[in-house]
Formats: sequence, C-alpha cells, structure tokens
Amino acid sequence: MKKILLLAGLMVLTFSFVRAQKGDEDASMLNNAKPRDQKAIDEAVNGWWINSMKTHEQRIAWWREARFGMFVHWGIYSMPGGEWKGHKVGGYAEHLMRKERIPRSEYLELAHQFNPVKFNADEWISNAKKAGMRYFIITAKHHDGFAMFDSKASDYNIVQQTPFKRDPMAELAAACKKYGIKFGFYYSHAFDWEHPDAPGNDWDYDNPGGDSLLHGGANWFDVHPELLPKVVRYIDQKAIPQIKELLTQYHPDILWFDTPHKIPLSENLRILKAIRETDPNVVVNGRLARSSNFMFGDYQNTADRPAEFFPVKGDWEGIPTTNESYGYSKFDLSHKPVSYFVQLLAKAASRGGNILMNIGPMGDGEFAPKDLEILKGIGQWMDKNHESIYGTTKSPLAIQSWGVSTQKADKLYLHVFNWPEKGNLILGGLKSNVKKAYLLADPAKKPLTIKRFNPLDLSLSLPEKATDPIDAVIVLETTGNVVTDTTRLLSNTTTNSLLAFDAQLKGKGFKYGDGKTDRYYVEGWNKKDQQISWQVRLNAPVTYKIVLKYLSSNVGEGTFQFIADKNTVKEENILAPKKSGQVITLDLGTVPLAKGTHDLKLIPVEIKKTELMKLLEIQLIPVKQ
Repeated sequence: MKKILLLAGLMVLTFSFVRAQKGDEDASMLNNAKPRDQKAIDEAVNGWWINSMKTHEQRIAWWREARFGMFVHWGIYSMPGGEWKGHKVGGYAEHLMRKERIPRSEYLELAHQFNPVKFNADEWISNAKKAGMRYFIITAKHHDGFAMFDSKASDYNIVQQTPFKRDPMAELAAACKKYGIKFGFYYSHAFDWEHPDAPGNDWDYDNPGGDSLLHGGANWFDVHPELLPKVVRYIDQKAIPQIKELLTQYHPDILWFDTPHKIPLSENLRILKAIRETDPNVVVNGRLARSSNFMFGDYQNTADRPAEFFPVKGDWEGIPTTNESYGYSKFDLSHKPVSYFVQLLAKAASRGGNILMNIGPMGDGEFAPKDLEILKGIGQWMDKNHESIYGTTKSPLAIQSWGVSTQKADKLYLHVFNWPEKGNLILGGLKSNVKKAYLLADPAKKPLTIKRFNPLDLSLSLPEKATDPIDAVIVLETTGNVVTDTTRLLSNTTTNSLLAFDAQLKGKGFKYGDGKTDRYYVEGWNKKDQQISWQVRLNAPVTYKIVLKYLSSNVGEGTFQFIADKNTVKEENILAPKKSGQVITLDLGTVPLAKGTHDLKLIPVEIKKTELMKLLEIQLIPVKQ
C-alpha cells in the first residue's frame, strides 16, 4: 500500500489528468484496480516504469520546445474518401470499414487497388516545415489493421498487398531527417479490424470491443475474462512485434496510441513495457496506458477537434483537424479558416500545451488543395511570429479580453485577437516593469508607448488599425522575474467571455466537457452545495448586460441564481428541452459593478433532474451610457 500511495502521489504531481475538480472522486484508481491490473501496476511501480521516468525530462524536452506538429491519417480508407458503393458515409472517413461493416476479404480487395502514385514524402514534410511544424506523426496502422509499412510480422501491409509496393514510412522518416523534423507513428494497438483475435470486428468474427457490444460490451474483459487469452495472442503475435519493428527499423522520436479502453490496463502496460525495453528514449503519448485520472505516458492528450481547453496540469496536447474528419473525405467541406488554427495554437501555448494539427491526404498521395491553403496561411503567420510559440511556457497573466499571452524567460508575448478601440490596449495584472514593447512582426522593433496607470495595469499605444487581423503579437521585455496579479480585469469597451473552463468550481462532482465546439461546458452540477464563480475587477464603474449560455440536456432542469458579490441579480429557471445538444442563450438583465474586485457566482436553488445545466459561459457586455 505504501508503494501504491507513493506512485499515486508521484503521478498526481507530474501527470495528473484533470478532468474534474479535485475531490473524493479523485481517489486513486490504483486502490480499486482489478487483480490482473494491480499485478501489472505493482510490477511497474517496483521497477520498469519508475526507472523509465528517470529520463523523462530528457526525452520530452524537444517536444516541449516544438509546440506545433502535423498529424496525418492516411491509409486504404483514403482512396474511397468517405464513399462506399455509391453512397456517402458520414463521420470519420478512416472508420469506413467499421461503419459499413466491410468484410476483411472485401477490404483487402480495396487494398489491391490502392496505388498512391502522387505520394511524395519530400513534399509532405516540406509543407509541414513551411507551416512551422516541428514534429510529424503518421498512421503506421490504423484501426483497419492495415500496416502502411513493410511489416514482417503481418503480410497485411502496403508493400505486399498493393500495387504501390513502396514503404512510405521509410521515405517519410528520411524526409523528416532531411528537414530536421521529429518523426513518429500512430499505431492502433487495441483496435484491429482484420485480426481474428483482436477487439473491434464483430461482423467477421465473434469479437468483443465493437459496436454490437458483444460479450459484455465495454467491460468485456471483466464480464468474460476467458476471452482475454485471444486478445493476448493478437498482442503477442501482431501488436508488439509490429511496434518493435517500427522502433528498430525507423527509429521514431515519438509513438502515438489511442483507444486503450478496448483492452485491460494490464495489457496496455505490457505494451508500454515492451516499448521501454526496446527504446527507452522514444516519447509515448498518454493514450496508451491510463485509467481514471492517471496515465503512464510522457504527456497527456486533451480532446479531439478542440475549440477551447479545459485546465490541465503538466504537459498536454490537443489534436484539431482541418475539417471534421481525420481521414480524407471528399464530402467534408467544413474546413476552418487559418485564423482558427493560429489562434488555437496561441491558446494552447498560453496554457502550456501543444497542437498536433491533422490533415487527411487523398488516396492518390497528395494533400487536398484546401489543406495546402490552410498550411500556407499558418506558415505565413509563423514566419513572422514563431518566437511567440516555440519554447514558450504557460502564461502567468490573467485572462485578457483581447486575446492570450505566452512567456519565454523575461519576455511576454501578447497575442491580440481583438484589436482595441483607437489602438489603446489595456494589459491587466502585470506588476513587473516593462523596459520595452514592440510588435514582433516589426523588423525594426520600433518601441510602443507604455503607460502604467496603477500598480497592476498598463496601457500600450498601438496603431489604430490591426497590424495582423488574425493575431498581432506584441513583445514585452520585462525587468527581472515576471510578477502578476491573477484576478481578471474586465474590459469596459468589449464583450468579456467568462468561460466555465476558467471558473472556480466549489463542491464535488464537477466534470469538464471535451472542449469541442459548443462542448466547452462544465457538467455534473447535481448538488446544491456546488457553485461556479469568477473573480473579476474593474478600474472604473461599468454596467454590463449579462448573457448566459449553456448546452441543452434532457437531464438538466432546475432553478439558479446569478449573484454579484452578495446581491442576487437574477433568478432563472432551466427547463428540460425537447431536443438536447442545442446552445441556449439566456438574458439575465444588467448589473452595475463598481470599481474594485467582485465575485460573480451561479448557485443552484433547485435541481429537478440529474443536473442543473451544462454551463458554457457567461458574457458581460458593456452597456454604453
């Protein structure tokens, strides 16, 4: 028990996966582990895992410095591009085999037609380099089980089953070395739809882990442990041998895994142990071996396709994609603008995280034109502003209404998304003295006028029109250590968005949404002693219009109060909707706030169903007098 508690303490300190406010629900999964998992945990604690973490800081250093990488989903599924037998297949295009329940024999026939003659590894990596990306990860084997490399462990691979006959992974590894890009693989270890013993394929085989929820569904290995030897055989005969091939043949800098919940923790740990024995220096993401609030990898992963980021301790990474599918889909035209990715990258860096941006190349081996356009736009911004991203750390500044900030030593980088009226930028909460300020994109570094108007706040005189409509970066060179006040200064000219992700959560049971568009909510609000609050301050009295946004849910219903300091501004009812998943906007009226610090709170009065609501944000909009 002493060793288990020691491990739990170490993991909380360095790798805690914070998805909920800390409380009793954070009690270590180690104390509730299944016997087989506990044995694997004990072995890790007593030896190989603890030893592997002694060199963690060395192997993760390049990854922290990089901040920006390219993720590529490319395989047999890229050729049909979201179409099967004449009809559109929605969702992730790389899941074609599962969604259409394509038999292995028929999928193999598709492989026999796969001939990406326009594939050019040099062009791929050159495009990543020009976009400012410093690491590159590609699907060596996705869930379909088809290896995109020359595997001796299985003939179900691109060299032996396609007319292409080449090994694109070897060519990409060489191109990465040429351009100075760190190289890595995605490998689907727990899902494999071609192998008769692996989880996932329940249309060809009587296997667990698939959509039909056979043999106990998600908990199949607990309900039917007698099935586990089959999966162990797949891991021994295919997964571990192929992972070792990737490590010894291509010498990657990083390995990326997903869907660990399809197999027991003990098997995930066994795979991680094999990796550490083969190459102790390779970085491993956090989706290989994890349970509850803990993981055994080198860094954590937040949600896929994030729009906002919930609080995370330690090293973490978000994985947006240019549209909505990760694999190429000819029907998915929902590409986001360049500004979305530039600002998302700045947001992630400001919170101490990385962005691994995905594209899905076409079946012929070329990048889609829209993806190239996005990469070009990001590269144009990075050419002038990369200093504000690479090697930066989490910002010590409070949230600002105009954008976000990053830090590197005694420099602060202000990422201005919303240009201030008449060029008057107010920076709230910086106590340190600033010896110089200038626009990062300005080669001459022409000084900007700085005025301190109180011990906490500064104003900067900027050009009246935005120098960059996406993200104009201002460099502040400070004297000595950066000292800040973390209470948010509200703007009296523009809308202030107080996100639920940035609130103080009082009470046990809260959980965060995954951060996707319209999913940046706090949920689990089911007790009257739970409160959500924000501490803010003002330099002058302002009256604000208060707008609340939440995601509708058929289990959310009740009554709440919005309180400014100790005064109830509005009491409002939440009704269970006929349709869940819609963003609901409530006008809570206006509130006058005096100069000084204020506590803004949402407290429940009555909770009628499972929870009160899934809160997204509160907006404070200045009312012009």
